[in-house]
Amino acid sequence: MTFELKMPKMGESITEGTIINWLVSDGDTFEEGDIILEVATDKVDNEVPAPASGTLLETKYQAKDVVKVGEVIAILEVEASSSKQKSKEETVITSNKSEKPNSKRKPKKEHKQSYIEQSVSSSLGKSEGALFFSPLIIKIAKEQHISFEELARIPATGHEGRLRKSDVFQYLEDGRPYKFAQPIAEKDPTAYRIPQLQFDKGKGKVIEMDRMRQMIADHMVYSKHTSPHVTAYVEADLTNMVNWRNANKVAFQDKYGERLTFTPLFVEAVAKAVKDFPNINASVDGNNIIIKEDINIGMATALPSGNLIVPVVKNADTKDLKELAANVNELAGKARENKLAGDDIKGSTFTISNVGTFGSVMGTPIINQPEVAILALGIIKKRPEVIETEHGDEIAIRSMMYLSLSFDHRVVDGFLGGSFVRRVADYFEQFDVNRII
Repeated sequence: MTFELKMPKMGESITEGTIINWLVSDGDTFEEGDIILEVATDKVDNEVPAPASGTLLETKYQAKDVVKVGEVIAILEVEASSSKQKSKEETVITSNKSEKPNSKRKPKKEHKQSYIEQSVSSSLGKSEGALFFSPLIIKIAKEQHISFEELARIPATGHEGRLRKSDVFQYLEDGRPYKFAQPIAEKDPTAYRIPQLQFDKGKGKVIEMDRMRQMIADHMVYSKHTSPHVTAYVEADLTNMVNWRNANKVAFQDKYGERLTFTPLFVEAVAKAVKDFPNINASVDGNNIIIKEDINIGMATALPSGNLIVPVVKNADTKDLKELAANVNELAGKARENKLAGDDIKGSTFTISNVGTFGSVMGTPIINQPEVAILALGIIKKRPEVIETEHGDEIAIRSMMYLSLSFDHRVVDGFLGGSFVRRVADYFEQFDVNRII
């Protein structure tokens, strides 16, 4: 039978409420006690539970609408057996914030206890956000002697991850597989908690993230959450490398049919430094550090869409400059044409990001998990420098670059990180100007 869900009375002086959010959409089913919507007043935010099991047929108001107390806000189709009793009672409200109880209708002691338990359980979620259990779920948990730690582990199928009665019964039917699971540790009361702030996001064009951008966002947040990032900086004089490359790039292409960019020169030097400091070529597996046997250098590369991808130069330490140039050019070409294969972007053990390509002086890159370090290479910029000569100190125009290494401080200390990035700079500076192509 149909049931008119009305805007409930939320206090003596409250005459209207604002709908925050519908947790059930038109056509969705729900169970008795499931939260249907959230309502705000000038004093408190509230949750409105379903009076009985059924289906939401129609919503009369939308989010942000202000509705007077007693107005019909939705039409429900509910089970006849429970609707008679519920229709005689005022809809029960569960408050998210403290409020003085209605002097004429005090909450039942059992319901107050349920809300206290809900508050406790909100720290035991499957996510960082709050996890709420309806009064019905609390009641079933009490009857079945299910702890909040165990309750929090039950797979939920309700709207926005809410636990339904059927979820609990299915869990019981499955033999309570999480009954003896390790309890979830309570949060440290002194730990920092994200404040519940309502930011003004402003107005403008809304662009939905594509799948790749969502994956990048997740990967970056995961990396910052997983690895305590520390960044070390050095500067290098690339004058010898720049002069040699400028003098030989035409002859190199004529001889090998490959463009000679700076990237293969960078990869070559980085691979040599990784070989000198193998502990930088690692990943973390729990309490174990895995030192990789292969040296596979990832190159952070921008796609035409603006997204980021990391093609990999496999076994970079075993290839000569001709092979490195061919490999780098092939991967860069595939990236520009969106033709990178799955194998082209797998297996990197250390990553470089040439932020200088876009004119950046330096960068603080985010580690490409599960690696433990990433090197950013800034723009090569000419500037006056003091150099030592046989005639003493002189000022000369030199091609300079800043290098910045972000490393995972769980397993890479300042000595290793600083020594490694300094070694890369040394290889750049000590480039042989008489090298034969």
